[in-house]
Amino acid sequence: MSARELERIAAEIVGCRSCPRLVEWRERVAREKTARFADQTYWGRPIPGFGDPAAGILVVGLAPAAHGGNRTGRIFTGDRSGDFLFGSLHRVGLSNQPTSVSRDDGLRLIRAYLSAINRCAPPDNKPTPVERDTCLPFLEREIAALERLRVLVALGAFAWDGALRALSALGHPTRPRPRFGHAAEASVGPFVLLGSYHPSQQNTFTGKLTPEMIDAVFERAAELAG
Repeated sequence: MSARELERIAAEIVGCRSCPRLVEWRERVAREKTARFADQTYWGRPIPGFGDPAAGILVVGLAPAAHGGNRTGRIFTGDRSGDFLFGSLHRVGLSNQPTSVSRDDGLRLIRAYLSAINRCAPPDNKPTPVERDTCLPFLEREIAALERLRVLVALGAFAWDGALRALSALGHPTRPRPRFGHAAEASVGPFVLLGSYHPSQQNTFTGKLTPEMIDAVFERAAELAG
């Protein structure tokens, strides 16, 4: 049941045109491209979730990158953030390979599912509050469809806030509201929410987020998920 429901959600996500600013931006980027990918056909549509329907761990990002997910059609695929993320997932045993370059590269997640708060690449990586709230029901439905889900890993403060909003909408509000931090941990209803700094280049190139730091978060997630 969960796999079929996730497929239905994915199909609805890909066809969504609810946010005019994001539709215009993602499609313009896909037309104009960037020089290093000028010979490629961009996806240029919203990005569905990806991974194991039997996942006990849900990894939540901010939104697709303009020339990453918006180009390849898979979240965290084809950009430096994804290289860092999938390297960690592979080291911890949550993926079958350490790289993610295209939708048909053979990557398979193990006991993990990957999603985001917003499914379209936003200008300057900054969705508006209205755009966030318009997209959040997709995440809520994914959480409900993942029948074995126990742990959510939020990559960055925006994902942490969005995950809390989605869980609250599903009947699991938290008071006081847990604060984001790297390796932060909060019980939310039947779930545990873990925080990690986002694997963006501004964090990984400066050493704010190291491979050892993100590995520790996913090792904890795997431990909690059982």
